[in-house]
Amino acid sequence: MTDTTPPTHSRPTLLGLFLIFSRIGLTSFGGGLSGWLLREFVQEREWIGEEEFLNGLALSQALPGINVKNMAIWIGHRLLGWRGAAVAVAGVLVPPAIVIVVMGTLIGALIVHPVTKVLIAGAAAAATGLSLSIGVLTARRVRRQWVPLLLMAATFLTIGILRWPLVWVVVIGAALSIGHEYVAIRRSAR
Repeated sequence: MTDTTPPTHSRPTLLGLFLIFSRIGLTSFGGGLSGWLLREFVQEREWIGEEEFLNGLALSQALPGINVKNMAIWIGHRLLGWRGAAVAVAGVLVPPAIVIVVMGTLIGALIVHPVTKVLIAGAAAAATGLSLSIGVLTARRVRRQWVPLLLMAATFLTIGILRWPLVWVVVIGAALSIGHEYVAIRRSAR
């Protein structure tokens, strides 16, 4: 008789959380970090559900500060409370900060070589691809109602094509989105 029970995933630990965030911080560039977080915590370890992750990502992007730092705090707190939040943010910031200082010194000396420029362009392309994958995943999860789709399209148009100031698009889009959801919740409560 074979066991058809799906494999159980280990429980998160403080050391494990620090190591995961250190690895992500040390091996990721630019906006691709949220893609790595999705893969690590939702797809591979199944510690957080996809919808919950996307809600945390939206919250992290809405709060001031660095998105990945906000996301590390959110994931760490979600998994292991305040200690998890502290360990996660330390993991994502401290080891990469040390490497950045060392690499900055090396790149400063090597930037005159054409290969260095190619490597930096390749890293930027990889980060762009990871950011695009999160964007596509998020777009697929948008409710198929006209107001959320219209807001998503308007955001793309105003920021991506018309190059309007991000802060005003976010403030106006957030106000419209919150207002729409408020009205929808009030209607359904009746």
